[in-house]
Amino acid sequence: MALITLELPYAEGIHWLRQVRHLAWPMLLESGRVETSPSKTTHIQATKDEEVSLGARFDIVVAEPVAKIIHRRPYTEVHANGAVQQSEDDPFGVIQQWLLLHQVERSADIPFAGGALGYFSYDLGRSIETLPELANEDMPLPELLVGIYDWAIVVDHHFGQCKLVSHAKFTERKALKALHQQLLQTRVEEVLSPFEVHGEIEANMSQKDYAQAFQRVKEYIRAGDCYQINLAQRFVVDVQGDACAAYDQFRQLSRAPFMAYLQVDDGKGMPFAVLSMSPERFLQVIDQKVETRPIKGTRPRHQDAALDAGVAQELANSIKDRAENLMIVDLLRNDIGKVCEVGSVKVDALFKLQRFTNVHHLVSIVRGTLAAGFHALDLLRGCFPGGSITGAPKLRAMEIIEELEPHRRGIYCGSIGYIGFDGSMDTNIAIRTSVICNHRMTFFAGGGVVADSDCAREYQETFDKASQFFKLVAAYNKVKTREQ
Repeated sequence: MALITLELPYAEGIHWLRQVRHLAWPMLLESGRVETSPSKTTHIQATKDEEVSLGARFDIVVAEPVAKIIHRRPYTEVHANGAVQQSEDDPFGVIQQWLLLHQVERSADIPFAGGALGYFSYDLGRSIETLPELANEDMPLPELLVGIYDWAIVVDHHFGQCKLVSHAKFTERKALKALHQQLLQTRVEEVLSPFEVHGEIEANMSQKDYAQAFQRVKEYIRAGDCYQINLAQRFVVDVQGDACAAYDQFRQLSRAPFMAYLQVDDGKGMPFAVLSMSPERFLQVIDQKVETRPIKGTRPRHQDAALDAGVAQELANSIKDRAENLMIVDLLRNDIGKVCEVGSVKVDALFKLQRFTNVHHLVSIVRGTLAAGFHALDLLRGCFPGGSITGAPKLRAMEIIEELEPHRRGIYCGSIGYIGFDGSMDTNIAIRTSVICNHRMTFFAGGGVVADSDCAREYQETFDKASQFFKLVAAYNKVKTREQ
């Protein structure tokens, strides 16, 4: 069936999310658009063409999936048609089966008109590789949670348009028109409980604990076990109330190209929400063309323009940060090369300086062409989890992370995004990402440690990267961070 397109008034994705929040599993993928007015803060410094490629053009809103795919090792559950099917099949393969049954042609200027959308947690890597079981798993949410959606609301900020789109693989045209009419009549969202923060933020590492873990990484590097390890710490604070209100506040504080809000449940009755302000693209596929944009190299932003420019220039010229970035570029070239045409993998940009609300980053761009016979999910599985948030070599880095970090990462450093019925895919690296579950908000921050890294500087970098979360917490409660 041809794509059904029904026009809607132009509004940001957060508006349309509020209109469908009463439905099951509402999700929002939101772009952090560049401010064009010189009087406003430029959150992402990019040209208009680059803005589109960064993901800053579209917002996507979905709800009411026709199937819910939930994976907890070793089982994958599919909730559909009022029944639950459980298997030990590979979860990537289960998603692919749903997508290949309903293949469609890609529509220009519509990034997603149905398919799979959700998260792939960092710990899904345990379904791909054999890893030790050492870190504390105190929030055992699904390792994969994806909805199969038959329609989407797509906001195109480039052209100032908004559309309800569907290939109607599961939904009758009459039902789509009824939904369209409902969306045209602005729904007054139910007044939910206000978001509140209680108590203090607690870190799972003291500075001394971090220093000890940092020293172990240095020892592993000197021994030749690895070249780089991404070492992270976790922060927790007690909260209650509407997580969407927290997300809305978060997006006022900070914008990024690959933001997301997921309001879901774990398949066993436990509701939770995921809030992501990720600046990093993991993997994109459009018409078999593959792109990844690894980030390595970070400096904090400063209010003083001269100081901020000096820090940015220092990062751009940093031999250490460029070397870190290059290590991950090489790792990703190898990963995507597993499923790309021979000779197609190219590094199109190295060490590009990009400015975000709270930090400067060095970003590189690697591109290739997906080889015949491979699907976007083959690429995702072959590269998972992203090398920029593990280290090199990847498997040994993940083993060391499991040894040194006190808690499992969960969704942090996994990926959030979509894979369409048309074979297109866009996913982020789930950094600057928090989970609100069981009256707790958890978030992590980390950085790459190499042979010449400085402990105090790396420790401070975790706070720089988490600074927007601290501001979010402060907006609801004046608290301070307390080391355990």
